[in-house]
Amino acid sequence: MSTRDPLFPDTDNLDDWFPRTASAGPGLMAAGQRLGVVVGGSLSRGLDVKLDRETAIEDLAVGRYVVVRGQTKRFFCMITDIMLDTTNPAIRSDPPDLSDPFLAAVYTGTAAFGTLHVAPMLTIDEDEGEPRPVKTIPSHFMPVEIATAEDVNDVFGQEDATHFNVGAPLELEETQINLDLRRLVERSVGVFGKSGTGKSFLTRILLSGIIKNQVAVNLIFDMHNDYGWAVKDERGAQAKGLKQLFGDRVSIFTLDDEATRRRGARADHVVTIGYEDIQPEDLAMLKTTLDLSDSMIDAAYELQKLWGNDWIRKLIAAPPELLDELREQAAASPASVQALQRRVRRFERFEFLKPNALGKSVKEIVSYIEAGKHIVLEFGRYGSALEAYILVANYLTRRIHEHYVEQVEKALGDESLEPPQLLITIEEAHKFLDPAIARQTIFGTIARELRKYNVTVLIVDQRPSGIDEEVMSQIGTRVTALLDNERDIAAVLTGISGAGGLREVLARLDTKQQAIIMGHAVPMPVVVKTRTYDTDFYSSLSGGAADRPAANRPTPAEDRRIR
Repeated sequence: MSTRDPLFPDTDNLDDWFPRTASAGPGLMAAGQRLGVVVGGSLSRGLDVKLDRETAIEDLAVGRYVVVRGQTKRFFCMITDIMLDTTNPAIRSDPPDLSDPFLAAVYTGTAAFGTLHVAPMLTIDEDEGEPRPVKTIPSHFMPVEIATAEDVNDVFGQEDATHFNVGAPLELEETQINLDLRRLVERSVGVFGKSGTGKSFLTRILLSGIIKNQVAVNLIFDMHNDYGWAVKDERGAQAKGLKQLFGDRVSIFTLDDEATRRRGARADHVVTIGYEDIQPEDLAMLKTTLDLSDSMIDAAYELQKLWGNDWIRKLIAAPPELLDELREQAAASPASVQALQRRVRRFERFEFLKPNALGKSVKEIVSYIEAGKHIVLEFGRYGSALEAYILVANYLTRRIHEHYVEQVEKALGDESLEPPQLLITIEEAHKFLDPAIARQTIFGTIARELRKYNVTVLIVDQRPSGIDEEVMSQIGTRVTALLDNERDIAAVLTGISGAGGLREVLARLDTKQQAIIMGHAVPMPVVVKTRTYDTDFYSSLSGGAADRPAANRPTPAEDRRIR
């Protein structure tokens, strides 16, 4: 005979005691589902939300979007922390016996409950419908719900001629996050993440959107040959490069023609640089990589004064007795000149350095850019030589930037006469933007100019803490995959509103296919599950050339010669 009180159900099933509302299934919560109510908070530190008894706290995650339904406004918020709380501190030291289902039901959601900390990002006035910056907070006990696709679309808009789909919000895959590409290229862009988080694939998605929507011309310094014709993903499958996707709109330039052909493509131009074109300013960029002292760089300026533009070739070939004779002709010490000679003799390994190249490669690149052609510069076997990458990227960018400055100033404000917006992509960005040299480098100059001369940079790096703080502060949009180093996380969040709450979100991203986008190109920080770079993505790039895979392959005769 049962001993239970007849007023209560004779069952051990908690749902009979306190029925739960229907959910979307294990690990999922339905869009629009109520979570709880606002119970406290402030504009500066965010809102505290007490979860309803029916809300499964294990189904929630930082980075998800919720909406607070105020009296006249919708507050679009991000979950930044999840906590357990109690009404009586004694429960922590003396937990109740939850083997009794009645006690479990009484305590759960009443004396012991879950809370959220959410950061308000935007408000939407129900009368106006336009998202605006947060300047107030909702009142007590306003309901909090999982954001719906309609809520997300009200904030991020629809995909159109200037907006490009980069992924979906966490666990809300029926909608998408559309990046404002014009705002993206207006200022410099950073793509960050630890090694193995898919930075190159994420960068390729961004570049595909820029090419598809024709909002800028790209010059990509392809250190690891990831962007041109094809690349292998981590499973070993081959993915299409930008040339296969967009055909004649993308041109492949190369420092290593043989390597480009070996990968199944044909270069539009083989880049060469003349010894006589290299200036001491170009060597200064290699100060750390080549271990150049200040006295060696001073010696380079002295030798240029003495020997003219041919100073590097003469220095490489100079016998010891000639260097000794320089004691009376140049202010540099023989020891510094000899040390500089040992360093620059490394250039003899680089076949793209030639006498009398006459800067033809710079002119060719500029002509392609002005014609609206996107350029992928492949480094081939030189991609593993950091000094080659830094030398070439700095050399070409300095001269292209000088051309842009001249053309923009000649246009006298007439936009029709100005050269097209140019976005320069560099990898290993901290090598160019280290605090010790960032103020002297062309990339530091471009980042600080804020598109003054129609040139911005897209920097790809796994060590944002190694980039000069002033440069980081000028990066308009930051696309960040998982980072687990505290200094790197702090560097990425520098200058971002609500950085304290975003720190936890950033540190808990998945290792693959998740990123947080902050800054100029989005109305608020957003965590996305990025699009998969696959056949569905290829087919979505209308106007591309995915159906023309042979556009730039070698001819059969050339292919036989390679093999």
